[in-house]
Amino acid sequence: MAIKKSELYSSLWKSCDELRGGMDASQYKDYVLVLLFVKYVSDKYGGRQDVLLDVPEGAGFADMVALKGDKEIGDKINKLIGKLAEANDLKGVIDVADFNDADKLGKGKDMVDRLSNLVAIFDTPGLNFKGNTAEGDDIMGDAYEYLMRHFATESGKSKGQFYTPAEVSRVLARVVGIGSASRADQTIHDLACGSGSLLLKAHDEAKDQTGLDLTIYGQEMDNATAALAKMNMILHNCPTAVIVQDNSLSSPFFKQPDGSLKTFDFVVANPPFSTKAWSNGFNPSEDEYERFRHGIPPTKNGDYAFLLHILTVLKSTGKGAVILPHGVLFRSNAEADIRKSIVRKGYLKGIISLPANLFYGTGIPACVLVLDKENAAARKGVFMIDASKGFLKDGNKNRLRAQDMHKIVDAFTNSVEIAGYSRMVPLAEISDPKNDYNLNLPRYIDSTEPEDVQDLSAHLLGGIPDRDLDALAPYWQVLPSIRAYLFAPADRPDYSSLRVTKDEVKAEIFGHPEFTAYNETMTARFEEWKSKNTPLLTTISIGDHPKKLIAALSEALLQTFRSTPLLDEYDVYQHLMD
Repeated sequence: MAIKKSELYSSLWKSCDELRGGMDASQYKDYVLVLLFVKYVSDKYGGRQDVLLDVPEGAGFADMVALKGDKEIGDKINKLIGKLAEANDLKGVIDVADFNDADKLGKGKDMVDRLSNLVAIFDTPGLNFKGNTAEGDDIMGDAYEYLMRHFATESGKSKGQFYTPAEVSRVLARVVGIGSASRADQTIHDLACGSGSLLLKAHDEAKDQTGLDLTIYGQEMDNATAALAKMNMILHNCPTAVIVQDNSLSSPFFKQPDGSLKTFDFVVANPPFSTKAWSNGFNPSEDEYERFRHGIPPTKNGDYAFLLHILTVLKSTGKGAVILPHGVLFRSNAEADIRKSIVRKGYLKGIISLPANLFYGTGIPACVLVLDKENAAARKGVFMIDASKGFLKDGNKNRLRAQDMHKIVDAFTNSVEIAGYSRMVPLAEISDPKNDYNLNLPRYIDSTEPEDVQDLSAHLLGGIPDRDLDALAPYWQVLPSIRAYLFAPADRPDYSSLRVTKDEVKAEIFGHPEFTAYNETMTARFEEWKSKNTPLLTTISIGDHPKKLIAALSEALLQTFRSTPLLDEYDVYQHLMD
């Protein structure tokens, strides 16, 4: 029987409750995710031959369960995990946490009870991963990201370094064009991969769109976070992914036989913002890999150092997408020179401005720079999107909704120009002396809301300004006679008055024949979608992929309501996704 995500999430969070008090919330992952990993691989691979992971005798989750109540449970769990790590070349990956740490887990009976309760939470029939065979519905990976998200939220420290919100990762994976992958030997790279969530979203996008299993290469400077990435790859059924721990700027790991940097087909990245110590360990002016031919970034700001590294490791046909703070679009001096050089070369395909407060650890707004070497020579403009206002407030953070992600991807991949939202900006406009390669989006897209003009005459003498009624033109185009039905000329020019009371307006509109006809038209569209897609629901069978079914239903609904007057098709789409 497949595992319900709600049950899994609830059980995992209970395990975090067991750990509260002895450590920072950011450290829960060191214990909970290791137990999660042991439970998963034991259920999936225990007792089986010729599988990707070996679960030696005495190193499975059942052996851990047998330790409940044991006075030496902490030490014995350490040894059990060490044995599993040794058998699968996972030393330094799953055996980092010390389950015998009295400072974090308590002393004597306190530790025994805490660890026994922790193991018991995972020891339930509802968490049997042997029966979780629904391909395309990665429950284990989703649970991992659920925990990562909560660790990042709970911790008082900056944890954006190891978790990119899943919604942002999906946008990057789609706009980078990885769905156009055509060969199984193509590669994905992230030079600051954190826990690997961004790499995995890109890998999944390629697999969903093309069926190809692209090779993953990731490098991460933090040792514990690199270990998380390795576990994450295994949990997501990507055990052949190559994840290394080191600094990509000072010690890039992936190289060609001749010592030059290895190049990749696709690069996605969310590097640390505006890091001041980016040049530690090497001399940028004498860089052996020639990454800074467009210019050397400022000593105290490494945003462009990561961008230039990405451009260097992209193949001549390569494509990339990187998340950086908005400052890269307009800062002056050395960064202005680098920006001008990159734009002139045609490497910059697009810019997507994201809402503020999306990322854990920082509230500053960020943008996505989309890079494309393959079509650089023919590039005539940069496609820009101001998506900064499309989000949902979620606790103390903002979050992209399904409709926000879909609108961004639709506009970008189809180069759709939407007033106040997106446009193709010619290179001639960007290079014009008045802009001088400043890429700050308000220069090119006016997304300001119309000013709410206060009419003093209407306030003092009454009446409704005609200009306010004129602003509702889209409604009058669909319901042409309702304006005259509801409003009459006032006692002075340029003002109108209501023919009915305020309390009657809604009922009068709903009862008007034009609105009734419009409502019937919209209802007919919905019924058309419903009749065409009901068979998808009535014929669900074991082995079907829920995510693909939801995608089919939602895409059909979106198409049904495209170009519908007065309704935003993305709002309709969001109702279903909610």
